[in-house]
Amino acid sequence: MTDRADTEASDTIASIAQALGGRPVRQPRVGLVSGGLAAYWPQFPELRPRIERTAARVAERLRDFDVELVDAGFISDETEGAEAGDRLRTADCDLVVVLLSTYLTSAMVLPIAQRAGAPVLVIDLQPSPAMDHASFDTGDWLAYCGQCAVPEVGSVFRRAGIAFRSVTGHLEDASAWARIERWIDAARVRAVLRRARHGLLGHLYPGMLDVSTDLALVSTQLGGHVEVLEIDDLRVRVEDVSEADARARVALARSVFTLDGSVDGDDLAWAARVSVGLDRLVDDFRLDSLAYYHRGLRGETHERVAAGMILGASLQTARGVAMAGEFELRNSIAMLVADTLGAGGSFTEIQALDFRGDVVEMGHDGPAHLLMGSAAPMLRGLGVFHGKRGWGVSVELDVREGPATAFGIGQERDGSYVFVASEGEVVPGPHLQIGNTTSRVDFGCHPGEWVDAWSASGVDHHWALASGHQAARLRATAELLGLEFRSVSA
Repeated sequence: MTDRADTEASDTIASIAQALGGRPVRQPRVGLVSGGLAAYWPQFPELRPRIERTAARVAERLRDFDVELVDAGFISDETEGAEAGDRLRTADCDLVVVLLSTYLTSAMVLPIAQRAGAPVLVIDLQPSPAMDHASFDTGDWLAYCGQCAVPEVGSVFRRAGIAFRSVTGHLEDASAWARIERWIDAARVRAVLRRARHGLLGHLYPGMLDVSTDLALVSTQLGGHVEVLEIDDLRVRVEDVSEADARARVALARSVFTLDGSVDGDDLAWAARVSVGLDRLVDDFRLDSLAYYHRGLRGETHERVAAGMILGASLQTARGVAMAGEFELRNSIAMLVADTLGAGGSFTEIQALDFRGDVVEMGHDGPAHLLMGSAAPMLRGLGVFHGKRGWGVSVELDVREGPATAFGIGQERDGSYVFVASEGEVVPGPHLQIGNTTSRVDFGCHPGEWVDAWSASGVDHHWALASGHQAARLRATAELLGLEFRSVSA
C-alpha cells in the first residue's frame, strides 16, 4: 500500500467509524505455561530464576500482539501441569502456549493439552543465538536445551491424537516471533469465529446450489451462531428512519465516495435510508457478518429494500461487519476472516480472462471493502442490476495493485469445510466501469489453467479477495479450526 493510498484509506475508515462506530475488536485469549524439570532446581540453583526471566520476556512479547494473556504459571512436575490445564480450561482460551525453556517431561505437558480445551502451541526459545561454549557449565547449558523435549512432546501428542505445532528459535529471534505471530493471528480469527453472529437475510439465489449452506455446519465447524433474518426485519427499520438521519447518511456518502453523474438523487436518498436501517439491523442482532439476497417483484417495497443495500453493505464492511450478496454465507464468513487478519476481504467472482495479459479479471457488484481501493470509491447509478431485480446505486472500486490472495471456504462431499487460497498479484490494466469492484490478478500461470485448478478445489463461485499474501496465516487458521487447507498455485 502506498503512503498516499494508506492515508486515503485511513481517512475513509475514520469517517465511517465516526459515523457508524467500529465493530468491537475481540482480543484472542492466549494461555501461557512455562516450566522445567523439578530435579534440576536443587542441583542448579540459578537455573529456575533464569528460566523465569525468559518466561517473563515471552509474556511481554505475547502481550505486544494485543492479546488477553492468561498466565497459568510455572510448572515443575506433572501434577502442576494438570493444575495449569484446569486453570486454562476455566479461562476458555483460544490458544495455549507452552514454553519449553529447559528440558521437561512429556508427562508434564500432556495434561495441559488434554485439559485446557484449546489448541496448543509449543515454543522453545533459548536465551541467545548460541551458547558460550568456553565458559558454560551444565547449569548454563540446561537453559538452552528446551528443544530437547520438543520431539518427545510431539511424539506423545501424536499418540494421544492431539494436533502438534511448535516454534523453535531464540528469545529475540525475529523469524521465530514472526511464526509465533502467525499462530496468534490464527487464534484471533478463532476467537472471532467462536463467538461470531452471522446474519442470513432473505433466500437463496435460485439455482446457485454451491451457495446453499447447512447452518448447523457453520456452528459445528467454525463456531458462532447464524441468525436467520427476513427481508421484513430490514424493511421495518428502513421505514422508521427519520429524514434527518437519511440526510446525514447522504452527507456521509458524499464525503466517502465520488459520485458519478449517473447517480440519481432519489436513488441515493433511498440507498441512504436503507443504509441507516441496515445499521440498526446489525446493531439489534449484534451481527459480525451478513449474507443477503431477496428477489422481489414489480418494484414493490421488498424489491426496493434489497436493491438499495449496496451502499450500506459497503459501509458496514468497511467498519468490520463483512457483507456479501447473493445469500453467500460462506463468502461473508471468508470476508470476516480476511478482515480479522487486517487484509480487507472483498466480495469477488471471476469476470473474464485476459489471455493477452495473462490475468484473471475478478469482481462483483454489491458490497466492496473500501479499504482495498486504489482511489476513492465511486457510486454509480444503474438502471438494472445484472441478474437481479431492482435498480439504484452501486459501488465501483478498483482494487489496489500489489500482492493479493483469493480465499474461499469450500465444502466436501461429507460436509466438511476446507479453506482454499491462491496467492497472486493485482496488476494494472483496463477495468470495466459498470458499478463493480474489479481487479486484474496475475497468479503466475496461464489464466485458463488457474481457473481449472481453482474450480477443482471445491471452492464456491464467490470468494474473498484479500490484500497481501495470506496463505501462511490462513493455513494456520485452518489448522486451529481443525479444517483442511488447500493451496492453488501455478
